[in-house]
Amino acid sequence: MDTTAEEPFTRRAAVLGSPIAHSLSPVLHRAAYAALGLEGWRYDRFEVDEAALPGFLDKLDPVQWAGLSLTMPLKRAVIPLLDEISETAASVEAVNTVVFGPDGHRGGDNTDIPGMLAALRERGITSVPSAAVLGAGATASSALAALARICTGEVTAYVRGPERAAQMRQWGERLGVAVRIADWADAPEALHAPLVVAATPAGAADHLAPSVPPTPGALFDVLYHPWPTPLAAAWASGGAPVVSGLDLLVHQAVLQVEQHTGRTPAPLQEMRAAGEAALRS
Repeated sequence: MDTTAEEPFTRRAAVLGSPIAHSLSPVLHRAAYAALGLEGWRYDRFEVDEAALPGFLDKLDPVQWAGLSLTMPLKRAVIPLLDEISETAASVEAVNTVVFGPDGHRGGDNTDIPGMLAALRERGITSVPSAAVLGAGATASSALAALARICTGEVTAYVRGPERAAQMRQWGERLGVAVRIADWADAPEALHAPLVVAATPAGAADHLAPSVPPTPGALFDVLYHPWPTPLAAAWASGGAPVVSGLDLLVHQAVLQVEQHTGRTPAPLQEMRAAGEAALRS
């Protein structure tokens, strides 16, 4: 598709990544445009990998294009292609939001971290004495950055292997978080923490569901499809608070819409309803 061709719309935005067909971002952003009355706005998705990213960006007209959403594997690859990035993005070396200025200026931000905090705050979680993180990928580093702002004590990271352990220690030092490393085999003990962040791929934490304690704290499971995960279902059965990956996706998308359009507040409830409807279908 020619991304610079003339079309009957005034502003554009899109999500880029590889793979990208599963992304809910178009559903969320289009719902926001409709609720805000932005009839001339269009939001698409494009399959773009690291090698194709520089050429894709160079073809975009900054007058027509408002910004981009980025998913894996582009969150770090985009950084050298930007004019500046926010302190939040720099803290985890990951950009998920690009905003274009009319002069061609490319700014990068990370809305995953404030999105996590907003999703937790919506469930009444604004401070915890300690926390546990399951996993050690890019989402886990964002979780540490969020926990740096609300966790007053130690964060225990449950990981597989010395390389991932070293990564989480380094992120903890960089973000100012006291991180204790534990072996993945001991993950059932993580479920007793006041806040558990499951930053693992689909299926990786399913075996932990039978180990959920009778009165657990709060769970933040970053997955959203299929939902609920076995861990989230077991957690919720006891009436404990559960924050989902859809909560995170919606809250970070709200911030992206606000940056791209300049309109605040973005319509959170309409975006969430559109995401829930898409998942049901």
